[in-house]
Formats: sequence, structure tokens, C-alpha cells
Amino acid sequence: MVARLFARSDGFAPLVLGPAPAAPPFPGVAFQPVRPAFRPLRRATRYAIGVQRAARRLAPVLIGVHNRPDIARFLAGHGVAPVVLCLQNDPQDMRASRTAAAREGLLAALGGVIVASDFLRRRFLDGLAPDAAARVFVVPNCLDLAALPPPLPDASRAPEILYVGRVVADKGVDGFVAACASALPRLPGWRASLIGADRFGAASPETPFLRAIRDRAAASGIEMQGYRTHDQVLAAMARAAIVVVPSRWAEPFGLTAIEAMASGAALLTTRRGALPDLAGAAAVYIDPDDPAGMAEAIVALAGDPERRAALGRAGLARVRDFDCGATLARLDRLRHEIIGAGRRR
Repeated sequence: MVARLFARSDGFAPLVLGPAPAAPPFPGVAFQPVRPAFRPLRRATRYAIGVQRAARRLAPVLIGVHNRPDIARFLAGHGVAPVVLCLQNDPQDMRASRTAAAREGLLAALGGVIVASDFLRRRFLDGLAPDAAARVFVVPNCLDLAALPPPLPDASRAPEILYVGRVVADKGVDGFVAACASALPRLPGWRASLIGADRFGAASPETPFLRAIRDRAAASGIEMQGYRTHDQVLAAMARAAIVVVPSRWAEPFGLTAIEAMASGAALLTTRRGALPDLAGAAAVYIDPDDPAGMAEAIVALAGDPERRAALGRAGLARVRDFDCGATLARLDRLRHEIIGAGRRR
């Protein structure tokens, strides 16, 4: 997401600093590796000092720190440039922003906080004074809609119920498998597929949870495809009639749900975290801990092509708000506002 959104701009020249990879991580992204300080300190502190030194040489007009409240606070205290904390995850799950007092201190030190969803904004502002809201901004994750595979009309889509994501309990995969095991015998001609592994990447390990899911899926006729590249995932979504995002974890954003809607599939998802804010009326909502109810929702949607087509159209209309062009323009406006506010302070 940094490569897609924060490293692009019409009015700035973004540069990404980070731990040294073997090669620049994304084509077209200006990247500079950070050398941690050689001192007997915590690893995070040595890294933060390395970032501070690099920033002093570069003299940026703004520093955006992603998902590291501790490093953002450190850099803000050294006055190199206005610092913005950019959050993709729940701040209340992070040590340096877990309490309201910690978040209040962060906000006082920073130029602002950018979060990926309204859910994360509510989590950051929880317990803070009302005036704090003026400095916590939502810049949603985005998709390059023009680069996605063209969605098929419902009549041309495969009779497939698809799960995409990590094969871990938080994502509700066990509920999906149990629901499909109940639903498939009632849906002649339909199939269910599961794409994903324990982690991202082809070298993801086999875990006890994954083995158990594999056994249950095999017994129920559910195809487990394992890890697939992002392009392969998007192509699978563009073909499937139904995509299920059964997260029981409070999703900080829920990019898979956005991708499913952008593919034109009918979306089933939960009300956990940011998912209902993103999907709105363009989804059927399920309880991740009620496989029987999930199965009934799958059967009902599989048997109702008009409802699937309506959900597909609603999803395609809704994701226009998440196109990268509009999001990049908002981010640039916000950068100018934060820089200007820093100069006035």
C-alpha cells in the first residue's frame, strides 16, 4: 500500500526509507535503505536513530511513519520535519499507542495521524478529547481500478464460492469450510475454493491449523489452491460468482472485500472492524461464528442470480470511492495542510 499510495504524488517527490532489502522492493518506488545506529540499544531505537540521521541529510518537508508509533514519537522529538503517523492497524494493539494517554501524547507531538479507515479513526480517538478529532484523518487504502481484470456479468461467472486470504483462525476460514460443507450438497453444479496459506508467499509453512483445514476441506470437496500471486487472486475473483470474507478479527481495513467488490462478485462478509463501513449495502452480512447461518446465506445467494447481480453492481459503484486517483489527490491536499499547519505552530 505504501508503494501504491504513499510513494506516489503529483506535487511531492516521495522517498521511502526502510530496512535494507536485497533489492528495491517495488519497481518505480524511490527507496533508500536505512543503516541502524551501531549502539548498545534496543533494535527499534537503533533503527529510529538511523532514520533520523537519514532524514537530517535529506531535509524532507514531511515524514510519514507507517505503523510504528514509537518511531514516530522518537522522530517528532528530534525536530527534523513535521511527522505524521500513518496507521494500517489498530493503534490500541500497539504498545506505544495502546492507552488513551499514550495516543494523546502522540497527537501532541505529531503533525497529525492518518488512518486507513473510519474504524481506525474511532479506535485512535477512543478516550481522547473532542478537539483531537481535527488532527486524525482518514485516507483509505485504494485500488488502481483501471488495472484490474474486467469483471464478468453474473450470468458468465463461474458457479464458485471463493475464499481468499490467510488460512488462520482470525480470518474465519474454519467457519467458511464448515458452511460450505453444509451448503454444497444443496447446490448442484457449484463448487467452493480456498486460496491462501498461513502467511504471504510461496514458502509459507504448514501449520496444525492449516492441516486441519486441509483435512476438512478434502472431506467436503472444497478445493484448496494454496498460495497464489496477487494477479492470480484478482483473476479468480473476477471469475467467481460469490466471494466470502468471513473475518472474525476486527479488520483495520479489509482490502480483500474491496477487491471482491471491484471484481463484480457478490460479497458475503462480517460486521467486524472496518468491513461494514467499507461494504455498506453492497454485501450480505454473516456471523463468522455461525457456520449454519453462513451456509444458509450462501445457499440463498447461490440460488438468486438477480440478487447476486444487484450486489455485484452495488459493489462496483461503491469501489469508485477507493480508486487511487481520488485518494492520491486527497493525500496530497492533506500533506499541504499538515506542512502549512507545522509552519504556523
